[in-house]
Amino acid sequence: MANSAQAIKRARQAENHRQRNASQRSSMRTSIKKVIAAINAGDREAASQAYAAAVPAIDSAASKGLIHANKAARHKSRLNQHIRSL
Repeated sequence: MANSAQAIKRARQAENHRQRNASQRSSMRTSIKKVIAAINAGDREAASQAYAAAVPAIDSAASKGLIHANKAARHKSRLNQHIRSL
């Protein structure tokens, strides 16, 4: 357990950051799942709209360091590839 004032503060900050990161990561994953659901339903228009909403969420997560930039690019590329194949 943290004993010094500095360690207590850092533990408190780390917990706040962890919760914020978890929320943002979850929202990004939800937006990706909405695109996948639309793709599986075969609805190209809904998939395109969901993709347009998911791209900023993915980019935001990458810029904040929640996911690697290459992972963000991979997600966007694969989702777009599935949409184009509909």
